[in-house]
Amino acid sequence: MIDHPAYPVEPWALRETELHLDMVAQTESVFALSNGHLGLRANFDEGEPRALSGTYLNGFYESYPLSYGEGGYGFAEDGQTLLNVTDGKLIRLLVEDEPLDVHRGRLERHERVLDLRAGQLEREVHWRSDAGHAVRVTSRRLVSFQKRSVAAISYEVEALEVPMRVALQSNLLANQRDVPSGNDPRDATALDGALVSQLSVQNGLRVVLAHATRRSGLALAAGMEHVIETDAVTTTRVENEPDLGRVTISARLDPGQRLRLVKLLAYHWSSQESVEWLRDQVDASLENAVAEGFDRLAAAQRTYLDVYWALADIELDGDPEIQQALRFALFQVLQASARVENRAIPAKGLTGSGYDGHAFWDTEAFVLPVLTYTRPELVRSALTWRHSTLDLARERARQLGLGGAAMPWRTIHGEECSGYWPAGTAAFHVNADVADAVRRYLSATGDEQFAREMGCDLLVETARLWASLGCEDDDGHFRINGVTGPDEYSALVDNNVYTNLMAQRNLLSAAACVERDPDTATRLGVQPDEAATWRAAADSMYLPYDDRLGVHPQDQDFITHERWDFEATPADGYPLLLHRHYFDLYRKQVVKQADLVMALFVRGDAFTAEEKRRDFEYYEALTVRDSSLSACVQSIVASEIGHLDLAYDYLGEAALMDVDDLERNALDGVHIASLAGAILAVIAGLGGMRDHGDVLSFAPRLPDGLERLAFPIVFRARRLRVEVTPLQAVYSVHEGDEPLEISHWGESIEVKPGAPVTCPITPAPRLPAPTQPAGRAPARRRVQG
Repeated sequence: MIDHPAYPVEPWALRETELHLDMVAQTESVFALSNGHLGLRANFDEGEPRALSGTYLNGFYESYPLSYGEGGYGFAEDGQTLLNVTDGKLIRLLVEDEPLDVHRGRLERHERVLDLRAGQLEREVHWRSDAGHAVRVTSRRLVSFQKRSVAAISYEVEALEVPMRVALQSNLLANQRDVPSGNDPRDATALDGALVSQLSVQNGLRVVLAHATRRSGLALAAGMEHVIETDAVTTTRVENEPDLGRVTISARLDPGQRLRLVKLLAYHWSSQESVEWLRDQVDASLENAVAEGFDRLAAAQRTYLDVYWALADIELDGDPEIQQALRFALFQVLQASARVENRAIPAKGLTGSGYDGHAFWDTEAFVLPVLTYTRPELVRSALTWRHSTLDLARERARQLGLGGAAMPWRTIHGEECSGYWPAGTAAFHVNADVADAVRRYLSATGDEQFAREMGCDLLVETARLWASLGCEDDDGHFRINGVTGPDEYSALVDNNVYTNLMAQRNLLSAAACVERDPDTATRLGVQPDEAATWRAAADSMYLPYDDRLGVHPQDQDFITHERWDFEATPADGYPLLLHRHYFDLYRKQVVKQADLVMALFVRGDAFTAEEKRRDFEYYEALTVRDSSLSACVQSIVASEIGHLDLAYDYLGEAALMDVDDLERNALDGVHIASLAGAILAVIAGLGGMRDHGDVLSFAPRLPDGLERLAFPIVFRARRLRVEVTPLQAVYSVHEGDEPLEISHWGESIEVKPGAPVTCPITPAPRLPAPTQPAGRAPARRRVQG
C-alpha cells in the first residue's frame, strides 16, 4: 500500500487515517469510484483542496483539431478528449459562519476507507472551527453497479459539545476549471468551457442541468435529488443557473443531534436524443433511486460484489501488501468494465483524464485476458464496441492503401486520434491484439452466436489487413515491414517479432473461423483461395534470428544498433521520453517496455525453453520499464524461465504501480492495464497458466516467501479452482457438471466435479540472475540470504 504510516495494509480495504495534502492527487485517483459508465474521482465532498476534479461518462468527449507544423496526407485530423462533466459530488458545510475547510480551524480526525467488498468510499471527519464549534461529518459515496446511471451520497453532520446552526450546500456544477498538470505528453488536453448550457430546471429539491458539446455533437443531462433526514427544523433554498444548481439546507442542531442528507445523482447522454428526452431519463433514474433509497442501493452494491469476488478473488498468503494490491487491482478492473455496455475501456478507466480518456491496445492485450476468465460477458461487450467501429477502421485502411480494417492506435469514438503516426498508425499490432482477444474469448466460451455475428468479422478484416500489409520476399518468406511494435523506443522497423507472430495467429484464426462457418464466409465475401492465402502467409511468416548471439532480434535490425549508454544516464533522466529526442532513442538498443519478451509470453508456443531463457536474459539488460505495461510481462516470463525472485520483484512493481505511485503520475488516473497485468503476473506467472490452444495449461511455482496461491478460472461454463503451495498444486471444478481437461507441467489431466486432482510442482532450475540496466533493477520483495 502507499508507503506512508497513514495508509495501513489490510486485506479488503484501502484506508487513509490522516490527511496529507501532498497525497491528494494520488488518492483522488486511487480512491475513485466507477462502474464503467460513470466515474467519480475521490475529490473531497467540499470540493477543495483538489488536484483534479473529475466526473466522467464513458464515451462522452469533445473533439478538437490536431495541429501540425507540417501536415501530410492521412494524418489524423481531430483529437478526442474525455470531458469532465457536470460535478454532482459537491456538498459544502457551513458551521455558523465558517466553512468546513481543512486549511482552517483544526482537523481533529480524518479517515477515508475504500471498501472493496461494499464498493463504497467512506469518510469520517472531526473538525473544530476557529470559533470552537466542533462537528463530526460522516459521508458514504457509491457509483451503482446495479443502476448504471446512478451515484449516491449519504452525508451526515453531527453537532458536538454546543448547539450550532449549520448549512449544507449541495451543488451541481458544470465547466469546473482545473490547473493543467504540466508538459507530460501523457496528460489530458485541457478544453475550457467545453459544455454549452441547453437546459436548467428545478422542482422541489431536484435540479437538472443539460449541456451539449461544441464540436462532437453530444448532449448530456445531469440531475440531483435530495432526501433530508433529521428531527431538527430545517429551511431550504433551491437555485439554478445555466452551469449551476444549488440546494441549501439550514438547521439548528443541539449536541448529539444529526442532519443527514442523501444526495442522489443521475447522468444520461446521447449523440442522437434531445436534451428534453435526456432530462426525462434523468428524472426517471432519480425517481427510481429515491424509491430504492441509499441503504438499499448500498445493499445491492454489496450483493453484486459478493458474486464478483466469488468468481475473481485471488488469495496470496505470505505477502499482505501484495494481497491487498491484487484485490485493489481486481476491483479497479471491474470498475473500469462492469457497465461499459458496448463502449471502450479507457486506459485510465474513469479514474482520471490521462491519455485523454483513450482506449489503446492494452485493453485487448491485458484487461480482456483477465475478464475472459472471470466475467466473459464483459469481454463480449468490449469486443462488440470494437465491432461497432469496423466501418471507420475499413475507411482508415483504405486511406492507408490497405485492405481489411486498420484499428486506431488510440481513440474514444473509433477514429484514429494519434497525432504522431510513427508510434500510432504504424503500431499495426493493435489489430492482431484485437483478433487475439476474439480468439481467446471464443475458445473460453464457445459463443457461436458472437462468432457468427461479430467475431469472424473482426478476424477476417484484420487478416485482410495483414495480407495487404505484408509481402513475400524472394526466399518465400512473408515479411511485414515498416511497423512499430509494443516498444515505443523503436519505430518503423521491419519484421518486429511480436507483430509477425501475432499477425500469424490472426491469419490462422481467421482462416479457421471461415472454414468452420461457410455461411459467414459467404456473407463476408471470403473465397476459399483467400483463406488459403492467409494460411500460406502464416506458414511462411519471417522470424529473424541472430545465430551469433543465439537470440531473436526484436526486429530484424535491432541488434545492429548501438547499445544505449545506461551507465551515463542519471536516475532523474528517466523516463527517457521526457528527456531524450525520439531520434536518439530509435537508433539505439534501449527498450521502453517488454516487446520481444511480450512475444515470449503471448506466443510462447513459438519458442523453445532455451530460446526463451536466452531471449529474456538479453532483453532484460536493455529494458528500462518507462511504461507501466512492462513489469507485469517481465514477471510472467521470469516465472516461466525459473527466475522466481525476479518474478516476485516485478509482480510487486506491477501491483503497487498506483498505490505507491511508482511513475509519479497517479494524478492522471490509475493504470488499468498495469493492474490487470499484475493479476496476469499471478495467474499466468506464478500460476503458469497459458491458453495457446483449446486446453488450458498450468506450470505453477511459488518464490520463497509466498506460502499459498489460490485463484478461480471460469472456462466453458465451469469454474476451475487452482490452489498452489510450494510442493503441489490442487485443481478442482466447483461449477459445471462435466469434467475439464487441463495440462499440468505438460501432463494431461482430467478434473471431475467433486474430485480434486493433486499434482507435484516441478522445482525451478538454478540459474544465474540476469542483469538490468544500471539503476533500473526492480525493488526487492524479500531480503536475499
